Amino acid sequence: MTTRLLTGLLVTVLTGLFLGCASGTKYDQAITQLATMPANQGRIMFYREGSPVGAAIQPDIRLNGEKVGKSVPGGFFYVDRPAGDYNVACSTEVDKELTFALSAGETRYVRTKITMGVMVGHVHPILEDREKAMRILVKCSYIGTQPLTPTK
Repeated sequence: MTTRLLTGLLVTVLTGLFLGCASGTKYDQAITQLATMPANQGRIMFYREGSPVGAAIQPDIRLNGEKVGKSVPGGFFYVDRPAGDYNVACSTEVDKELTFALSAGETRYVRTKITMGVMVGHVHPILEDREKAMRILVKCSYIGTQPLTPTK
C-alpha cells in the first residue's frame, strides 16, 4: 500500500514538473511582438514564476469579475484597459484579491504566487514594481490569447 501511495505521489509530481510549466515564446522575444498599447489605456502584465510547487494549481484570473487568463507556472500575459480602479481575484479553496488604480500609459505588474492551503494551495495576486517583476518575467513564456505580431 505504501509503495502504491509513493508511486502515485511521484507520478503526480513528475507530471506537474513536465506538463505544469508554460512553454512558448519567451518574454525577451515576445515583448518586441506585443501590440502597441492604445494611447488612452494602461497595460496590466500578469505572470507567475516557473516552479514545480503547485504546478497543477492553475486557477482563472479575474479582472473586475471578467476572466482574463489563468495563473500558469512560468507564464505571462497582458491586458490593456482604460484608466480606472481594478480588482484582481484568484480562487482555489479561498478567494484572494488585489485592488489597484491604473493610469493611461501606465504598465502595472501583477504576480500570482502559490502558498500552502488546507486542501489545495492558495493563489495570491501581488502588485510588483517593474524592477522586481523583470527578475521573473525574463524567465516566462507568453501564454496570452492575443496573437503576437511577427518581427521583421
